[in-house]
Amino acid sequence: MYPTEQKPLWTPSPERIAAASVTAFRLAAERRWGVALPDYEALHAWSVAQPEQFWTSVWEGDGVGGGVIGTRGERVLVDGHRMPGAKWFPDARLNFAQNLLRSRDARDAIVFWGEERVKNRMSHGELYRAVAHFAAALKEQGVVAGDRVAAYMPNLPETVVAMLAAASLGAIFTSASPDFGVQGVLDRFGQTEPKVLVACDGYYYGGKTVDVLGKLGEIVGQLPSVKRVVVVPYVHREHDLSHVPHARLYADFVAPFHFVDDIEFAQLPFDHPLYIMYSSGTTGVPKCIVHCAGGALLQHLKEHKLHGDVKPGDRVFYFTTCGWMMWNWLVSALAAEATLLLYDGSPFAGDNRILFDYADAEHMTHFGTSAKFLDAAAKFGLKPRETHRLDTVRAMMSTGSPLVPEGFDYVYRDIKADLQLSSISGGTDIISCFVLGSPVLPVWRGEIQCRGLGMAVDVWDDDGKPVRGEKGELVCSKPFPVMPIGFWNDADGSKYHAAYFDRFDNVWCHGDFCEITAHGGLVIYGRSDATLNPGGVRIGTAEIYRQVEKLHEVVESLVIGQDWPPQNPSDVRVVLFVKLREGLALDDELVRRIRQTIRDNTTPRHVPAKVLQVADIPRTKSGKIVELAVRNVVHGRAVKNQEALANPEALAHFRDRAELQG
Repeated sequence: MYPTEQKPLWTPSPERIAAASVTAFRLAAERRWGVALPDYEALHAWSVAQPEQFWTSVWEGDGVGGGVIGTRGERVLVDGHRMPGAKWFPDARLNFAQNLLRSRDARDAIVFWGEERVKNRMSHGELYRAVAHFAAALKEQGVVAGDRVAAYMPNLPETVVAMLAAASLGAIFTSASPDFGVQGVLDRFGQTEPKVLVACDGYYYGGKTVDVLGKLGEIVGQLPSVKRVVVVPYVHREHDLSHVPHARLYADFVAPFHFVDDIEFAQLPFDHPLYIMYSSGTTGVPKCIVHCAGGALLQHLKEHKLHGDVKPGDRVFYFTTCGWMMWNWLVSALAAEATLLLYDGSPFAGDNRILFDYADAEHMTHFGTSAKFLDAAAKFGLKPRETHRLDTVRAMMSTGSPLVPEGFDYVYRDIKADLQLSSISGGTDIISCFVLGSPVLPVWRGEIQCRGLGMAVDVWDDDGKPVRGEKGELVCSKPFPVMPIGFWNDADGSKYHAAYFDRFDNVWCHGDFCEITAHGGLVIYGRSDATLNPGGVRIGTAEIYRQVEKLHEVVESLVIGQDWPPQNPSDVRVVLFVKLREGLALDDELVRRIRQTIRDNTTPRHVPAKVLQVADIPRTKSGKIVELAVRNVVHGRAVKNQEALANPEALAHFRDRAELQG
């Protein structure tokens, strides 16, 4: 059981609670539905017990304004007992892009920094006109509802324009970041067959310029579905596109449509497909997950407004690439009438401080990052509290991997004492969160604050029984609007069903190993498929990482369960790989301290049988370490899709290690 702290790290003031959007929503729900909802716990219970009432209130923007633009219809939920199979708002008509393009005024809609090299901004009026021009150009190319528009792009304003233009027509948008190799892009776009591909000429990272046009020619040559390639200039002044079939520069593509001032938004069903997202693809060709416009819009409005307390005029940042669902999540903040603060490049540019510089310069209100960034910032010795104002930052969000208790300590000690720290978790599978933060709840060390409103999240044991204060499987026992429509090219739904519904009948099993705490918060210990099982006892990998990465010498670590003995396995043993600070070598004394630290703070079963040094840790493009890929390498099995990795060469450090044979 996770240790219970005596007092929270942060508690919202009475004034902040009173001013929070979720408070206004709660009071409006009490009046509208005649229910007593004295606190967040009661609000969550009602949202799960009365989903039709709750999601109607979200649609209407009760108490907080800015509800969904569209026609709701009478029915809210049909076949609500089926999972999958439930239908939300079956009579509704709406357009996702219209809901994000609510304003045409001169306030900032988008601010962009490309490391220290590029800075620009776009007003709401300019964004609307840019989308109008791009939508007209797409229409001229024959793009209609259901066609795919793909982006091979950095996190640029033009990527947002392309997505909104596609969505305005009812086309399906799909994206990958330009650090993907040729095969990684083909593994994704080859399945979804886009008609139009929007791509950059290159990108900046860590002060270096990386050209993309060479890869682009190879990619387009193997995507016969593509009829037009739109190249966005970013890093080059001159462009030779002769080797890229069907290519035109962005300015030339939209130039004939500068006279277009308005957008004809296609009014589409609630479950009309909006995005195709991709699983990480480290165990095979990525799964293509289809998300609907109504579900993404409703869920993101709820998360931004009620959980993040995003208000009109707020300035929202998340460090993300266009190959990660956090990009899609971030862009939806436009529907809450916020300004998007986009960034592309290394998060440690500018002497490691660029993101904090950005926060000050652009009056950031919501700072979104990853647990790995916070851990690295702490190891770099950064103390933004001493070097930056950060006076406008009200909330910090962290995702990508579990934020360990020491990460909470670092934020409140060295970044800012008075802010809402929200560790959030969900994923590409739901393009949103199961568990996240709340501006009206305290922050307890090492805990995610709460379960999401409208989400029947629970933790079950292997027998399907709810548990508290014990580790188990993260499940969602009732349907929710942002469940995927299904997987692309999965006509009978068998792949979709196998991914989430095989473990427990009619219940979403997410694959996270976690615990509900005494405070009603959650702790995630890692992925269920990566949990260790020495002697039949399940251990979450995050429990070991927390202890190992406390040590000054350790930059990062990765742990697996190795079948043991190799010739006739009857059990598993814990094997820990560590990446050390530059110039350091693993010796017996450091191995002893690593093992002792783990033993002192967990249990003897957590102590690794082997501790080995590696030069690098393999990770996905979104920064997640890939325990399953390493486990396959150690056991002599093939890693099927190395294109999904940001650094596939790192796998060589784990292959054929003599130390793993004895």
